[in-house]
Amino acid sequence: MSMSLKIDLHVHTCYSPCSNLSLHTIERVARQRGLDVIAITDHNTIAGALELMSCPAQLRVIVAEEIKTREGEIIGYFLTEEIPPALSVRDTIREIRRQGGLVSIPHPFDILRTSRLGRTVLEEIISDVDMIEVFNSRDLLQKTDTAFIEEWENRGIVPVVGSDAHQRWEIGKACMMIDDFTSPQEFLANLRTAQRVCKKSPFWVHLVTKLVKQFK
Repeated sequence: MSMSLKIDLHVHTCYSPCSNLSLHTIERVARQRGLDVIAITDHNTIAGALELMSCPAQLRVIVAEEIKTREGEIIGYFLTEEIPPALSVRDTIREIRRQGGLVSIPHPFDILRTSRLGRTVLEEIISDVDMIEVFNSRDLLQKTDTAFIEEWENRGIVPVVGSDAHQRWEIGKACMMIDDFTSPQEFLANLRTAQRVCKKSPFWVHLVTKLVKQFK
């Protein structure tokens, strides 16, 4: 039987302009909270993910990037090269695929996030998407569309959750319990049977983020 791993799929570091989380803090807190794998999803950079992955530690790191496309944000997982912002969403997806990565849609149901992809765009790219984030610990006004999620699942899109951690107390709030994997495709396949753990972060984490971004 495969070993079950606890993974947070959406974590930011001090390499994101809105977070001051050091790599050392992430590693320490993740281990304290029983995480085995962490996906570093900094805004428009993979520098933090690569640095953390190079550290001699037991924590496994997935190199990811939350990319600001012209239409909105998208996450690429298992990247080897940084993808620049401001490309079209289709060009961004093509670049993720070129690297052998996986495509995920972050926080599509948070109506307060102007950075989310709109419904029309989502319908246009659905055949190129691997995962959709159905729960984000930071969503304040999440208007979940169950019928929409079911439709995407019927088309083979995998529902996932993530903490979207920007501060240490957020790490691991939302995570997946997944069987061990050795490749992006095995990871995606194992996500289909993964258990989801969903906990909300308090509303004031957004105030902290604003302060960090202002004074960083």
